[in-house]
Amino acid sequence: MDLPDRAGVMILGSCHLFPGSVLPLRIFEPRYRRMLEDALEGNRMFCLAMNQPGSSRERPCEVAGLGMIRVSHQNPDGTSNLVLQGISRVRLGKAVKYRPYRIHGIEPMAPEEADTVVVDALVERTLDLVDARLRLVPTLPASFLAPLLGANAKSGVKVVDCLAALRKVGDPGALADVVASLVLPDPVMRQIILQTLRVEDRLRHLVHFLTSEVAEASGGGGE
Repeated sequence: MDLPDRAGVMILGSCHLFPGSVLPLRIFEPRYRRMLEDALEGNRMFCLAMNQPGSSRERPCEVAGLGMIRVSHQNPDGTSNLVLQGISRVRLGKAVKYRPYRIHGIEPMAPEEADTVVVDALVERTLDLVDARLRLVPTLPASFLAPLLGANAKSGVKVVDCLAALRKVGDPGALADVVASLVLPDPVMRQIILQTLRVEDRLRHLVHFLTSEVAEASGGGGE
C-alpha cells in the first residue's frame, strides 16, 4: 500500500490507533467533519494523535497512528460515525497547514529487529500477565472481546478463549500492540508502546505496565 507523505491529524486526549486495530469514532467537530469529507474524497486516510500530556495547548505527540477509513456513515445532524483501521505508525513532521484542521508531513515507522530468544520469553511473560489480569475481571465485556474473537464475541467468554486468540497473533510486535490497546487503561502507557519501535523494548515496557496493573487489580498496589 502506498502511504501519503502528509495527512490530516485528529488530536484526542486519550485515544490511540495501533497498526491493525479497528477504532470506531464519532466525528462532530466542524474541523474534523471537513477533514473527513476531504479524506473520503481522497485516499481515505488520516492520522490519530494523542495530545501531549500536560500541554495546555493542542499539541500532538510526535508519534501517531495512520488509519484507513473502512466505513463511514453521515447522520442527519451532520455528524458521522466511522470505523478507522490502523495501518502504520508514523512520525509527525512539520505542520504544513493548521486550518480548518491540521495537516502534517508524515514518515512511516518500521519496527526494529530484536533478539528472538528474548522476544519469545517476553511474549510468554506477557501472556501470563494478561491471563492473570483478565482473571481478576469478573465478566469480560463483548466490547473487549470483539477485536480478538470477532463476530463470536459475547460477554462471559472464558479467559482461555481470549488467550488462545492472542496466541494466534503470530507477530510479537503486533501482539504487544493488541494487548496494549485492549488492556492498558493509562493513555500515557499506550503512547509509550505506540512510539517504541524495537519489539523487544516494546514488550519490556508492556511487561512492566502489566505487572503494575495486575498488582493494582489484586489489591497489592504498584511496583
